[in-house]
Amino acid sequence: MLNNLKSAIFPFLIFMPSIFAFNDAAENWQLGFQDPATPIMEGIINLHHDLMYFICVIFIFVSWMLLRTLWHFENTQNTVPSSLTHGTLIEIIWTVTPACILLIIAIPSFSLLYAMDEIISPAITIKTLGHQWYWSYEYSDYLNEEGESIAYDSYMIPEEDLNFGQLRLLEVDNRMVVPVNTHIRVIVSAADVLHSWAIPSLGIKCDAVPGRLNQTSIFLKREGVYYGQCSEICGINHGFMPIVIEAVKLPNYISWISNKLNE
Repeated sequence: MLNNLKSAIFPFLIFMPSIFAFNDAAENWQLGFQDPATPIMEGIINLHHDLMYFICVIFIFVSWMLLRTLWHFENTQNTVPSSLTHGTLIEIIWTVTPACILLIIAIPSFSLLYAMDEIISPAITIKTLGHQWYWSYEYSDYLNEEGESIAYDSYMIPEEDLNFGQLRLLEVDNRMVVPVNTHIRVIVSAADVLHSWAIPSLGIKCDAVPGRLNQTSIFLKREGVYYGQCSEICGINHGFMPIVIEAVKLPNYISWISNKLNE
């Protein structure tokens, strides 16, 4: 029987990579998170799940208290109303208990906030500049023979120019290419109005402010193509400036950099 079970499951194991794919772009009627690709996003999802436990417990308890109150203190069951207006003990309980819950929640919350703000010895620095309505990227760590760094613009591909399988309103002509398992610093700014550089799968949402440099960090744990959009209302074409990050292995990233320097 065990051999028969193995023979039945084995074909599915062979084609497992082709059956399952990571959710790195928004889907229709999506309610949950996209699949995480960075430790920060994993921490955000874990914190969300932990908080949902507290929310569910509090919701059930408060609902039970309200229903119990409505049932036992309904007019027909209590013709003579109670003269009790307050109680010191119950007031202490419902003040101290929420405070303790908030303290318990604060410990992982502060830990995650500090982790999101920390920049750990970046091996690569990329500058992201928001325009109306496109993004431009600059790899200032690499210079060609003329002393110029790698810089290019990233525009959304119009719907009529999309190839089969490409995502509407999310594909761009020039992706931001980064290596996996590498600490990357991203410097974010804007050339005209407020923008916001946001990629859900990476747990990143960094405001792009004209005249100001904000920074965030990325450490991608797996290869893939990650989609985001400007999350700040920046004008009439706010919904048409997507962000696409392609994470590749280090040898492929080096080849890409070499080709860019030789252009």
